[in-house]
Order: sequence, then C-alpha cells, then structure tokens
Amino acid sequence: MGSMAPNRLVREPLQKGNSIDHLEYVDVTPIIGREYPTAKLKEMLTAANSDEQLRDLAITICERGVVFFRAPQDDLTVDEQKHITDLLGKLSGRPEENGLHVHPLYNDPNNLPMADGTTDKNMMARYVINSEAQKKLYATMKNRPGAGMEPRDLGREWHSDSLFENCPSDFSFLRMQDTPPAGGDTLWASGYEIFDRCSPPMQKFLESLTAECAQPVFKSACEAGKYDVMSPRGSPLNKEYEFAPHHPVVRTHPVTGWKSLFAGVGLHVSKIDGLYAYEDRWSGTM
Repeated sequence: MGSMAPNRLVREPLQKGNSIDHLEYVDVTPIIGREYPTAKLKEMLTAANSDEQLRDLAITICERGVVFFRAPQDDLTVDEQKHITDLLGKLSGRPEENGLHVHPLYNDPNNLPMADGTTDKNMMARYVINSEAQKKLYATMKNRPGAGMEPRDLGREWHSDSLFENCPSDFSFLRMQDTPPAGGDTLWASGYEIFDRCSPPMQKFLESLTAECAQPVFKSACEAGKYDVMSPRGSPLNKEYEFAPHHPVVRTHPVTGWKSLFAGVGLHVSKIDGLYAYEDRWSGTM
C-alpha cells in the first residue's frame, strides 16, 4: 500500500542491483511486461539474500509495469504470497504505517472462498475473480441511471488499481487458481508510454489536472447486503465510506522517477476536475 506522491519527485529513484540477473527472462514487449519462465518465488523468498532479490524484483516491476512467473508456483502458500507482496512495498519505500490492502466488500456473504475453502481479508474480490460472484457483489450497479440500456463499454474496464482509495495500492499480486480453457485474459498498458507519447503542451496540461475517483457502489452494496464496510484498509487513510478521492492525472513514480498517466481514464475515474462536461467526455477517449 503506497502513499500519494505529487508530480515532483520527493526522493531519489531507487537503483536496481544485480541480485536477480541470473534469472532467465524475456521482455513481453519493448515497453511493458517481463516473463520469468523458470523462476520460483519460493526460492527467492528463502534465499540468503532474499531482501535484496525482492527489492530488485520490486524495482523491476515498477520499471516493466507487470511481471509474470510462468513456472508452477504451487509450493507458495497464501501466507507466503502475502508476505512477498508486503515486502515488495516495504523494500521499495512504502510508508511504515501502511500494510496490505483490505477490500471494502470483504464482509459480503457472496465472496468466494479460495481453493482450500478459506477466506482471507487480503485475498479476495479483486483477487478471487469470478464473473458470477462479481455479479452478486456489485448487484446494486444495475440500479445506476441508464444501466442496461447501453452496450458494454470495454474501454471503461481499464483502470489503475484501487484509485477509489485515498491511498491506492502500490503492488497487486494475482494468483491464478483456476483458469478457463479460453478467454479470461487481462490486458496491460503502460502509463509511462501513454504520457511519453503526448506532446509537451499536452503533457503540461495533463500534469495540471486532478480527477475524482468516486466509487459509490461500495456504499450501496454494503447497504443492500446489510453488512459493514471494511475499515481501515491497509492504510489508516483508507477508512469508512471515503470512496471519492481526488488524485493527480499524472504522477511521478516514487520508485523509478518516471512520469505516468495515473488517474486519467477508466473504471474508477468519475470525472476530471474543473473541466466542462464535453471536455471531460473528450478526455475520457484519450
């Protein structure tokens, strides 16, 4: 769980060492993504220089945007997965008072258990992804104005994780337990590259903007299900029904020092602050 940073760099970027240079890898594209076909996270966790390896892994993730481990990781327990995720944040400079995020709707009875039949407040909803469970969890979304009258806008599915929180997550760790024979893919885009492809005047304009990232569905879901929202959620800044923060559209990544489109478009962005309605609609197509 990371803290918000302004558009200026507030600390020196972290420099990656060579502790994981021995691992075989392939870059998915020149811009984003790295695959480790044989690396085992369990071995990284138990290595004599584990902290050094995980710190270099954290920096690699921040530089490449997303990292995939293709070899089976069945020997990695849920607690170890959580521990690794926690260390990725700690070793890359996360504020000491912050911990693993807790999903707001953990108390919902429609949440699916993990493969072993248990539930975990840090491993659900966003992580246990199931289309039928999602329909039940977010059933109140069908009551929003105009719902069901428009074709599904897949462009709205793009998002930066947990923008609805005052303090969004820094790392997410997706564990694939059960996958369909086809489909179910997740696409990734580089916020760095989006920003870099904008002209200098457009970059300057985007850096001047903030966006409201409201998610009222969490409150309506809790009210409909008659259960309490989880609070706090990883950071002490994430509490109660505070689901309408204003984040900068462009952020300087605190680990890499690179500027990235952060809260410009997608699922969790409700509007760009200060723009006229027609300008806001245009900005959502960028």
